[in-house]
Amino acid sequence: AKNGVPMIRPYQPEDVEAVLSVWAAASAQAHPFLDRSFLDRERREIRHIYLPRAETWVWEAAGRLVGFLSLLENEVGALFVDPGHQRSGIGRALVDQARVLRGELEVEVFEENPIGLGFYTRYGFEPLGRSIHEATGRPLMRLRLAAV
Repeated sequence: AKNGVPMIRPYQPEDVEAVLSVWAAASAQAHPFLDRSFLDRERREIRHIYLPRAETWVWEAAGRLVGFLSLLENEVGALFVDPGHQRSGIGRALVDQARVLRGELEVEVFEENPIGLGFYTRYGFEPLGRSIHEATGRPLMRLRLAAV
């Protein structure tokens, strides 16, 4: 961030620890129903599989990474904002960026995650259907945001 001005920028490999830290804090808040072993495995996969494959954008404020969004094609694979910075427009700004890049977007959210579902619904995503998350057996809601 130039002169501490908040900014969106592309993810860099040296951001990995900050991204994992934001993910862990926000995920604990949004997904209290997920067990420790699943989260430990997910953390390893984010580091070694998802981040290298995805197009990720980060929100930096006062030199600190406080949010990120990862895209796989037009799928929002991850959107996490540090709990202390939620409800301040960061998630919306990151989705705005994804929308500029991709147009139509899709996302899957755990039905038991009112934070995520509420955010996407307020943004304008509409339900497409439901499925079961294979690794956890938990219900997922698939949502779509039409291109502008």
